[in-house]
Amino acid sequence: MDNTLESRKKKVYGFICADIYVPMKIKELAIVLGVTKEQRPQLEEILAELLAEGKIVLSKRGKYSKAESEKLTGVFSAHPKGFGFVTAEGMEEDIFIPAERTRGALHMDRVEIAVFPQTTGKRREGEVLAVLERGMKSVVCTYEKNRTFGFAVPDDPKFGSDIFIPEEHSKGAVSGHKVVVEIVDYGKKGRKPEGKVTEILGHRDDPGVDILSLVYAYGFSTEFSEKIYRQAERAAKAVSEADRAGRMDLRGWQMVTIDGEDAKDLDDAVSLTIEDGNYILGVHIADVSNYVQEHSAMDEEALKRGTSVYLADRVIPMLPHALSNGICSLNEGEDRLALSCIMTIAQSGEVAGHQIAETVINVDRRMSYTNVKKILADKDASVIAEYEELVPMFLRMEELAALLRKKRKARGSIDFDFPEAKVLLDGQGKAVDICPRERNVATRLIEEFMLIANETVAEEYYWRELPFLYRTHEKPDTEKIKSLSALIRNFGYRIHTGGETVHPKELQKLLEKIEGSEEEAMISRMTLRSMKQACYTTGCSGHFGLAAEHYCHFTSPIRRYPDLQIHRIIKDSLRGRLNDKRIAHYEEILPGVAKQASRTERRAEEAERETVKLKKAEYMEKHLGETFEGVISGVTEWGFFVELPNTVEGLVRAASLTDDFYRYDRENYELAGEKTGKRYKLGQKVKVSASSVDKIMRTVDFEVIPCNFR
Repeated sequence: MDNTLESRKKKVYGFICADIYVPMKIKELAIVLGVTKEQRPQLEEILAELLAEGKIVLSKRGKYSKAESEKLTGVFSAHPKGFGFVTAEGMEEDIFIPAERTRGALHMDRVEIAVFPQTTGKRREGEVLAVLERGMKSVVCTYEKNRTFGFAVPDDPKFGSDIFIPEEHSKGAVSGHKVVVEIVDYGKKGRKPEGKVTEILGHRDDPGVDILSLVYAYGFSTEFSEKIYRQAERAAKAVSEADRAGRMDLRGWQMVTIDGEDAKDLDDAVSLTIEDGNYILGVHIADVSNYVQEHSAMDEEALKRGTSVYLADRVIPMLPHALSNGICSLNEGEDRLALSCIMTIAQSGEVAGHQIAETVINVDRRMSYTNVKKILADKDASVIAEYEELVPMFLRMEELAALLRKKRKARGSIDFDFPEAKVLLDGQGKAVDICPRERNVATRLIEEFMLIANETVAEEYYWRELPFLYRTHEKPDTEKIKSLSALIRNFGYRIHTGGETVHPKELQKLLEKIEGSEEEAMISRMTLRSMKQACYTTGCSGHFGLAAEHYCHFTSPIRRYPDLQIHRIIKDSLRGRLNDKRIAHYEEILPGVAKQASRTERRAEEAERETVKLKKAEYMEKHLGETFEGVISGVTEWGFFVELPNTVEGLVRAASLTDDFYRYDRENYELAGEKTGKRYKLGQKVKVSASSVDKIMRTVDFEVIPCNFR
């Protein structure tokens, strides 16, 4: 038998799983495996472990055989080290697949697996039985040319192998080119996959090619078909008298849009008056459904995309610009069609009544967050004079937003107010600075108005008992809340959990306690990570983070397909067209829409996050060797992560800590030195220098600057 216990265990289990194996007693196994008398106790130990793990069974006659396993299909997610995980439909936890049991499966393949019985305290394990469908048909790579052939190194290390490119299939690529490679042969043990270059994106050092590579890697479409462009051009006609017929005419109402300076798709406008002591808040949303007809090529493409994607240097829109930046954008001084939610809000913050209507509007002014902030917070005299006729409305809006926020917080709604990073790029697309995205009185004002509109619309259609799409956020897992509770104890904070769950108010209290503290940003992020991801559903089970019983996405149909979908339902309802046939139609399609919208949202968020990480790594590349002070934001057995004030996070590898041997203390989330007693723990300030970056992996490595602390 081999030298290490683990390798012996693999050999024994591999033999029992072999097709030629017949059930054997331990004596027979020992003979076949060449186990000596001295090694027999080790074989007994191995068999006992395999039995405990449920991987083998022992018959009444004392014979060992492979355990019967559950068969599932799912998607394989590979790890660069060879092992992977399979996500199976309907299972909350992934199945771990050891490297020796992947059977040639590659990242994102659909596979059939055998799942071993559950073992106490461990993740369920399985093995791949067959690859049912290859998940990655093409891969973004860096091309390297040899004399008579080439090979492509995938940007995604999860792919696990270089790809052989015959010279005649290189499309003239040279070393350093970023290329899209179509896989023509997935290879097998001892033979690399083979592919052909289908597109050359540019040299890896060319401006914008780094992000373009991510665009292709995530499968985003950067252009629309000619048919869709023509549909958009035909639809983008000025609002006519016929378009206005049958709609509430709100063109005489004072209203504004409030967005960032660089925003081009303005899909929401707001108005506010006072009547009989009540606030009359109007949230007016571009009527995109008037221009995007169900089942049209434009509609099908919008559903396929699911959402607009906002990357560091570009936007990939859900709809063509003729709509998103044109007729569906609520531009100042132009008639536009809208779907309006007009709410009567009492001084208590309660929505006392509301009306949802098809309207025609004309926005008075396009406002920026910056200028509204200058009016409300900075009291800038010149800006106040410029927008004199609107200032009274902005003051009322500030009052109402504060009232709505107070009421929302009273019920336990959670606000994550930590700074998000914004990477500033130069004309060549290179990262020149990293700064927090500003949240101010103006951004919060719009947030409150959009939240109350979304809740109001969701509640109405919930009680109407009609097919609808809701935005659902489930309660966090008990184990994640327990981990969060243990983590924050390092900082002297506590959260109360009632039995198996936690009330959002407890997390809100925690965020209030840490407000203004040095650890605020880090604990806020840890709290966010402990929560589940929101998604779209056809059932209304509430939104945990907002502490809302009813919630949907109504306010952004230019950039989110679910909003466009529910606009169609609302308009069918307003026009009396929701007959049995139409209801049956929505009941049939909405589950698929919810699933697609959730999937594309996750893909977009991941791409946006990875783009920011890429640009952060690029920024830090210019600061190698420089010293920074940061806070330890995560601790693992292989090292600890340090977050800098500019939100860059990097890893200090345990191997780089040469002054001692450090062991990982799981209970206290710290690395402890055996001889020196020095500790590196969560929340601790450390001085580090930037030692290296990897722009492909989008990672930063730090090294600790020695100092005397414990």
